[in-house]
Amino acid sequence: MNTLKEGDKVPAFTSKDQDGNSISLSDYAGKKLIVFFYPRANTPGCTAEACNLRDNYVELQKQGYELLGVSEDTQSKQLNFKNKYEFPFPLLADEDHTVINTFGVWGPKKFMGKEYDGIHRKTFIINEKGILTKVIDKVKTKDHAAQILE
Repeated sequence: MNTLKEGDKVPAFTSKDQDGNSISLSDYAGKKLIVFFYPRANTPGCTAEACNLRDNYVELQKQGYELLGVSEDTQSKQLNFKNKYEFPFPLLADEDHTVINTFGVWGPKKFMGKEYDGIHRKTFIINEKGILTKVIDKVKTKDHAAQILE
């Protein structure tokens, strides 16, 4: 797993959002961007994390941030997740792992004694020039916005 680190220039990427629109890193040129990766839509931890970001969205925007959520869920699952919880930000349906591999968040995981490959819950904060300024490895799902804003 070759994860991007602070100071890295984020490579260009393009993926589809929940509505099938193409979303590219270049769409956010000149803006600060939060890219958060979560394992699976509509699971307890992922829901808590995304809802915390939703509830703090106005504050994040006041600080100049745009948000992108990413998982390998299908467009229909992402659309359901976004509509169910009224997220004001796009969710990428990265089924082909383009963005997941760009950021290097796919790798071995353990859950209940089983080992498998999956998405690591991580958040990347990118400045206006496309440089990674912060990586949050230990995401607090219920208090994630505070981690970003600190």
